[in-house]
Amino acid sequence: MLTVLQRVRRAAVTVEDRLVGSIEGGLLALVGVKGGDLERDVEFMARKIPDLRLFNDAAGKMNLSLREAGGSLLLVSQFTLLSDCRRGRRPSFTRAAPPEEATRLFDLLVETLRQSDLTVETGQFGANMQVELLNDGPVTILLDSRLEETMSRRGNLKEQGAEE
Repeated sequence: MLTVLQRVRRAAVTVEDRLVGSIEGGLLALVGVKGGDLERDVEFMARKIPDLRLFNDAAGKMNLSLREAGGSLLLVSQFTLLSDCRRGRRPSFTRAAPPEEATRLFDLLVETLRQSDLTVETGQFGANMQVELLNDGPVTILLDSRLEETMSRRGNLKEQGAEE
């Protein structure tokens, strides 16, 4: 699962001139579900997103999480994050999960984050959406659940080597 987090002063999503989700202050999360993603990828994002320290404290340092800052979250599905542009001029989206699986995992992420007492708004899965935002900072963070898994395995291997 690939997520682009943007710290925003406000963000909104409209579909066919109808407002479907908006927040005042918090994070806009553009979420791409990869083929082969599992519930553990959702769990990673649900743990990471609310607790990353991306908001300024009284001293102006990024020391506060979304939860601590009292911000809201706007989740927008975006399969184009998974584009492959290495060949030709037309992006390939074969890395993206099939729509049924992507919908299931995206909805699971939304529900999991809502259960953690966050204000969570969403776009409309599969729709042509217009996303408006006012970046704050700007602060933009890229999260990749599989990259994290790979790094964790490397760390475990190093720890095992150190113990031997």
